Amino acid sequence: MASFSESYKKAGVDVTAGYEAVKLMKEHIAKTNIPGVISGIGGFGGLFEPDLTGIEKPVFVSGTDGVGTKLKLAFLMDKHDTVGIDFVAMCVNDIICCGAKPQFFLDYIAVGKNYPEKIATIVSGIADGCVQAGCALVGGETAEMPGFYPVDEYDLAGFSVGVVDKKKIVNTESQKAGDVLIALQSSGVHSNGFSLVRNVFEVNEANLALHFDELGATLGETLLTPTKIYVKSVLELMQSVTVKSVSHITGGGFYENIPRSLPTGISAHILKKDVQILPIFDLIARTGHIPERDMFNTFNMGVGMILCVAPEDADNAVNILNNAGEKAYILGELVASDEGVILE
Repeated sequence: MASFSESYKKAGVDVTAGYEAVKLMKEHIAKTNIPGVISGIGGFGGLFEPDLTGIEKPVFVSGTDGVGTKLKLAFLMDKHDTVGIDFVAMCVNDIICCGAKPQFFLDYIAVGKNYPEKIATIVSGIADGCVQAGCALVGGETAEMPGFYPVDEYDLAGFSVGVVDKKKIVNTESQKAGDVLIALQSSGVHSNGFSLVRNVFEVNEANLALHFDELGATLGETLLTPTKIYVKSVLELMQSVTVKSVSHITGGGFYENIPRSLPTGISAHILKKDVQILPIFDLIARTGHIPERDMFNTFNMGVGMILCVAPEDADNAVNILNNAGEKAYILGELVASDEGVILE
């Protein structure tokens, strides 16, 4: 007998909609299957058997995050197929900072009302992100919570697990003055600082539809551009070049994130003129009259990741990254200092 509760449905939870959502999302999940996946969705746990061939001492690395208030733009634009990429990116980009390869991802989707087609669309984006990261979507949970979320809104939370050989964990203590910093261009605002963005533009359906020549797109299209996933290109670089640190530039911008990857007594020296700032950040600063310090302390400013390598490896590293599809360039260098970040 099929599971169904008329009483629960009257209370606002339709279990049959949940089953329909699972049915619709299966095709998207299937494209994330990689060697190691040994269970389908629907069980009580996602099973994954990692290939540890050649790994002497495996260390598992986990990362968890959400999308934040960027979701408000997805609601206003009624576009839900890209926020899943942001969702995955915020987790896997953290994992690779220590050199780990993401293995699998799990999601949690909380909704005010379960619209199966919308859930499937969200999951299609999550699956796209997993494909970009080379990991599997092995399970998840959809929770219908009437009275807790508005019927047309939802929230996303999830996590990923990766693995790295202990001897290959990025050794940030090896950094020294003279080492070179390499920037990887971001795709835009990514998934951070949207409370400020929404305040600056007083976002609504009308102004999100405005086209800006300097952006080459509407404001909404630019802001909703999904977060760049750097997993494959960074891991490819690590196969031939010793990477001394990786900084994922998220909330807190340059001033908060770069020091997280620096040893005591070493600072990052960066010239502002060398930062290839994307047009959206100039528009945010100008429209909101945001001080330059606050911009660099909130947004990625066009730099999604910063890698540190020895001076003799810098040019080769940039070439490898660019050949892997990134827009990489030399951003600055490390100096003996306790300031953390010297931006001038």
